[in-house]
Amino acid sequence: MLQLEKVMDKVKEWAREVGRIQMDCFREAGLSYGTKVSTSDLVTEVDERSEKFLMEAIGEAFPHHGILSEEYGDYHKESEYIWVLDPLDGTTNYVQGIPIFAVSIALQHRGETLLGVVYNPALEEMFEAVKGQGAYFRGKALKVSPREDLKECVLATGFPYDKDTHPQNNINYFSHLVPMIRGIRRMGAAAIDLAYVAAGILDGFWELNLKAWDVEAGNLMIKEAGGKIIDLPEREVSQVAGNPVICQKIYQELRKAAGD
Repeated sequence: MLQLEKVMDKVKEWAREVGRIQMDCFREAGLSYGTKVSTSDLVTEVDERSEKFLMEAIGEAFPHHGILSEEYGDYHKESEYIWVLDPLDGTTNYVQGIPIFAVSIALQHRGETLLGVVYNPALEEMFEAVKGQGAYFRGKALKVSPREDLKECVLATGFPYDKDTHPQNNINYFSHLVPMIRGIRRMGAAAIDLAYVAAGILDGFWELNLKAWDVEAGNLMIKEAGGKIIDLPEREVSQVAGNPVICQKIYQELRKAAGD
């Protein structure tokens, strides 16, 4: 079995190195980028360089482990250990010069997430969690917000890149919930949303049509910080997060909006 404390040391150094790659080009004129399947779904040369670094680092340190990554896809190698990577979550923010983006790294063993790191290099914010050992930011244990009244809550959400055509584009849920809450934030990086929920900075979160690399690290942090995740029945990875009470309240309101 892996010594997770030693693995975590490696992961945090990898995240910092990827952060240096990203900050070297941040707000640089002439940054090249393209699209995946939509003009709204961007990929930059920095996404690719960030992923290449992580793939090589994992391959050297753990050659028998598999990898699931946003740009590379599924590379399991028949392994019980799988690294789930989003080398640059918040690419649109990055391209626009908005300092809300992150490296998200999680390690799973037989489908169970053992550790996770979310690092925003622009703000030098490193969130980390190890299963059964809590979640931390700069040495301080994280705890989800205690607020239980939606009227007092600031929530975060997001929209799919193909929101103009996607039948589950979250707009009906957004319209339903916004009048009920104190505020809403659309950060543009789900990994940061989840880390902020774990830290109690945000009171809750919901989003539809995510991928595993968007949420695995952040979900572990929320659970280790005393929070809860409820899966929504929509396509792909769709979920609600927050403390157990507010998570359930958000979920109930979303089901009302869906007509369930």
